[in-house]
Amino acid sequence: ITRTPFRISFFGGGTDYPAWYEENGGAVLATSIDKYCYISIRYLPPFFEHLHRIVYSRVEHVTSISEIKHPTVKAILNEFKPEKGLEIHHDGDLPARAGLGSSSSFAVGLLNAINALDGRRSSKQSLAERATYIEQKIMRENVGCQDQITTAHGGFNIIKFEPDGSKDISPVISNPINIQHLSESMMLFYTGVSRFASEIAGEQLKNLNVRKLELKQMYEMVEEGIKILERQTDPIKEFGKLLHESWVLKRTLAKTITNSKINDIYDKGREAGAYGGKLLGACGGGFILFIAPKDKHPKIKDALSNLVYVNFKFDQGGSKVIVYDPEDTESRQTDRLSDKF
Repeated sequence: ITRTPFRISFFGGGTDYPAWYEENGGAVLATSIDKYCYISIRYLPPFFEHLHRIVYSRVEHVTSISEIKHPTVKAILNEFKPEKGLEIHHDGDLPARAGLGSSSSFAVGLLNAINALDGRRSSKQSLAERATYIEQKIMRENVGCQDQITTAHGGFNIIKFEPDGSKDISPVISNPINIQHLSESMMLFYTGVSRFASEIAGEQLKNLNVRKLELKQMYEMVEEGIKILERQTDPIKEFGKLLHESWVLKRTLAKTITNSKINDIYDKGREAGAYGGKLLGACGGGFILFIAPKDKHPKIKDALSNLVYVNFKFDQGGSKVIVYDPEDTESRQTDRLSDKF
């Protein structure tokens, strides 16, 4: 069983696409959160007509990998070519296609699970690199490189993308009190709209050459955001205002990033007291994040009472394997799993 976190990106989104950073360099400020994608995997006993069983929002029974409908499972199993039948189950704390890097979390978690099943330990770097290769080169998805890194490594990090293709992951080192206040100031709402990020990202990629100024400004906001968190006076207010500026810029990258419903939600949040916010991921729907003083949270919740509110905290561990030991008694095994969680 693997547990892989979802992620929230604050600044720099869009500069993590190879088409951009291979010419200009890129950077992202992002964190993993304590909402997770769970993948369980086992060898399927040879008593069934089907070879593989895949369980997610639907159930697939197939006799060959070529029959699999789930694109990520199909791509990864084609890479590993397992000799035995597999049973794979997916469960998530939050809905997919919602801007939290769920597709990359799934890819990282499945890679980690398959390796663990075969007795191989996966480094966080190898998980991120392999998941990126699968999504970009095998599946031909329009995805960047930040989601795989953040979900594999975990933590609150600055990720820098160099023109030579190398990536540097550095944990945010700042005043712990400011980080705690940032965590307490964040509010996450589900808009109720799911979307396919690859399609929206494809439009953004087409506009890279005509949106260079905006992307460079979004890139510079990564360092500015870090500097704000090092301040002693009003860092959260300034961080939230910068997030608002970033959202205003991001909306110019493609017409599909926002719509009247999203704009209405955002305006209501700001009018109720939020310093700033943004729609997460490639946008078009999914989750919207606000940063607001704690005394304004009740008013914002009331203004957006028609939306699902999600309470969350930062995650530090990244993708983890939870080892099941059949020799344990039931009570001891439950304790072990609880400790892992």
